[in-house]
Amino acid sequence: MTADSLQDLARRIRDARGVAHKRDIDAVMRRLGLGGRTAAVPVGDDCAAIPDGDGHLLFAIEGFLEGFVAADPYFAGYCGVMVNLSDVAAMGGRPLAVVDALWSRDAAAADAVLAGLCDAAALYGVPVVGGHTNTRAETGNLAVAVLGRAGRRLLTSFDAAPGDVLIAAIDLRGRFREPNPYWDASTGAPAERLRGDLAVLAGLAEDGLCAAAKDISMAGAVGTALMLLECSGVGGVVDPQAIPRPPDVPLARWLTAFPSFGFLLSVRPEAVPAVLARFAARDVAAAAIGRIDASRLARVRDTRGEEAVVWDFRAEALIGCGRDGPGGAS
Repeated sequence: MTADSLQDLARRIRDARGVAHKRDIDAVMRRLGLGGRTAAVPVGDDCAAIPDGDGHLLFAIEGFLEGFVAADPYFAGYCGVMVNLSDVAAMGGRPLAVVDALWSRDAAAADAVLAGLCDAAALYGVPVVGGHTNTRAETGNLAVAVLGRAGRRLLTSFDAAPGDVLIAAIDLRGRFREPNPYWDASTGAPAERLRGDLAVLAGLAEDGLCAAAKDISMAGAVGTALMLLECSGVGGVVDPQAIPRPPDVPLARWLTAFPSFGFLLSVRPEAVPAVLARFAARDVAAAAIGRIDASRLARVRDTRGEEAVVWDFRAEALIGCGRDGPGGAS
């Protein structure tokens, strides 16, 4: 990779649609006065985490654009469960229950969405316990929330530390739902596999092998790393070529992919072998892809050791959830 192509890669990651959508969070954080370490568990993580007895209650919610619901209603319903469970797992938790809010033109239009929701809930073993339904709306919209629970040890976006190794764990046993960037390793997979793979994250938290993690979102693997670095008030470097990837998928497409099972973890060097072994035991591809430092710069590196800056958090916030509070360069 030439210096020009590395700079171009950094620019494409920075300007990607998924990252642009994440920038919308900053304005909301400002308006609500949220962000930073203003509470025992900071706002802006994959889930809201509320201390409760000897652990934490976890709340996750996802909303889906009406175009997605219209184009692939079954998968939209399925994703309503799946992506929330990833958020709960990314915090080191285990899911308890699902609720949904659904709007559709009529009952027939709602059926495929509800079928996907029910199938995912059954496969992952998490009951749907209620919600809101309107089958007399002008357009179809969907939001799904999941309640979970974690112990005293959480995985958060705020605890990556200089010297940590950045690990990516991605289930490659899937396929794209063409022509979209969704890498689906979930639909059609055995229930035991899906449940067991997610439970790895809770086990890492409970055993103290990791303190910081984030699930890979529509921002892609490097875009998700940007959010983790900002929240933790650190910098870091990522080798895109080291990210686990199916052999027939071009790197450029993979960097904007949204995997059904994909996580970034910030791990102390001495714990790296044990963490990698946990994923290997589940046949989930995992690899060290970079390192955390104190630079406040997010960079990509090529095989020659050349680097390009993707984001400078000293100059500009991304999602506004950093240590210095909403809207500030954290």
